[in-house]
Amino acid sequence: MLERLRERIRGAAARGAPLRLRGGGSKDFYGGDPRGEVLDTREHAGIVDYEPTELVVTARCGTPLAELEGALAAQGQMLAFEPPHYGAGATLGGCVAAGLSGPRRAAAGALRDFVLGVRLLDGRARELGFGGRVMKNVAGYDVSRLLAGSLGTLGLILEVSLKVLPRPAAERTLRFELPQDKAIESLNRWAGMPLPLSASAWRDGELAVRLSGAERAVQAAAQKLGGEALDAASAERFWSGIREQSDPFFAGEAPLWRLSVPSAAAPLELAGELLIEWGGALRWLRSGADTATVRGAAARAGGHATLFRGGDKAAGVFAPLAPALLRLHRELKAAFDPAGVFNPGRLHPDF
Repeated sequence: MLERLRERIRGAAARGAPLRLRGGGSKDFYGGDPRGEVLDTREHAGIVDYEPTELVVTARCGTPLAELEGALAAQGQMLAFEPPHYGAGATLGGCVAAGLSGPRRAAAGALRDFVLGVRLLDGRARELGFGGRVMKNVAGYDVSRLLAGSLGTLGLILEVSLKVLPRPAAERTLRFELPQDKAIESLNRWAGMPLPLSASAWRDGELAVRLSGAERAVQAAAQKLGGEALDAASAERFWSGIREQSDPFFAGEAPLWRLSVPSAAAPLELAGELLIEWGGALRWLRSGADTATVRGAAARAGGHATLFRGGDKAAGVFAPLAPALLRLHRELKAAFDPAGVFNPGRLHPDF
């Protein structure tokens, strides 16, 4: 299988033919429109190494994300960044390439924080390795984490080593009726307190927060905060709906924007429907507002906006980079993929 992948890359580079790196295709909607010959990674699958006591798992790119999470759950462990699947066919390679994290990200960290090492094929079909399978590595340029969120533009991820964490002993979800400004204020106040907050979501005057940890700590925090407790099944459906975007908020024809702003930023004056996550730092917007309006509001708040689903991608899915950053991206692209065959246009229109 590995040699077949190498041959496809060598042939594409020789012909200058773009390659569309693809696993399950569950995130084809994200980023620029996919184009090029499909290079299917799903046959390069399987868990390579997993030692629960070391809190590290290594698996190949085509490994179904559900299979990996099932193996971890059997040992009472999890991917703490709660990666969204967006479909039954989601693979580990696509998960890392997209770089997306779920509701627990604000408390546990982002996907890139859990990447310990990777093996990849670059644009010359060379097999490269970065990082390792242990918690500590030699200091230096962290290429492993650089690949998280690169949307396959730098190389074909062959194998990934990830840090995993124990599943919490107890969880409880509380719901409060609060307007947007009060919800943001409360979330930022609670963030400064010793509370086991692991997720938050606000929409239409209702704030939900999840507490995770030891039973006694969760119980004490719940008593301190008050609110209405959701039963376990309802809570699981709610957070799954947020993570997988199956919640009714995410349905509809209006473009979906993903706004990253400081958690304490005031409510943004934008038309449309809003859902807030990550203690106020992630704001999902369903709106027909034009690109300049949405990105301008995010910039004034000290953040940036990504066109996540739908809409006109002509202006770029991601916020334009400053000249110095764009130059750095181009140099990295040239170093890893000199023929420019990997996923052209997915991350930046220029390459």
